Amino acid sequence: MTELTLVIGNQNYSSWSLRPWLFLAHHAIPFKTRKIKLSTDSTERDLAVHFSDNKVPILIDEDLEVWDSLAILEYLVERFPETRGWPEERSARAVARSVCAEMHSGFFGMRGELPMNCRRRFPGFEPGPEAQRDIDRVLGLWQFCRERYGASGPWLFGEFSAADCMYAPVVMRLLSYEIPLDTVSTVYARTLFESPAMQQWVKAGAGEAEVIDEDEADWPSVPF
Repeated sequence: MTELTLVIGNQNYSSWSLRPWLFLAHHAIPFKTRKIKLSTDSTERDLAVHFSDNKVPILIDEDLEVWDSLAILEYLVERFPETRGWPEERSARAVARSVCAEMHSGFFGMRGELPMNCRRRFPGFEPGPEAQRDIDRVLGLWQFCRERYGASGPWLFGEFSAADCMYAPVVMRLLSYEIPLDTVSTVYARTLFESPAMQQWVKAGAGEAEVIDEDEADWPSVPF
């Protein structure tokens, strides 16, 4: 089997890159990582060889390129059915796809005010009304999934799935900005954050030296 290549951006900032990377790493699927530094003079040139509209991530499987985090996750679930990347039960699978699609297409207030940052914490951070509404919705989704579908394990749908990958950057955001969490969300966030694959990503992101000013929150911070 040909080894896959995943093209990603800076691990400290690139929430979209984290999602398929986490799926591959969690399942110990062999793959190579090609990292492209974002917001530099060479970024556009480095990405121009791909058909992704200068965006990351990109999955390369022989002569096939798949771009967009959710599309890559869908491809990986089909490519590696033994991972059971979607819940087996039909209604749970439908809900899992719904929460992934909602994450993929929304939550712009939270994304804008709480950019992902693996190496900084923001004590006392106060989200604005739009971001707080997004946060409340996320916590509500997590409670809904855990209470209805999470009996078989600690993940959103019991077993690890593509949904956990889609919400991994949100976990990082909520912990970095020290957002108060309810009990269910606290347990889930710690489960994901402390998983070996997520810790590997966080360590790599924290070790990067590059600073992208537009991806840094305008709030006093300390090392994570």
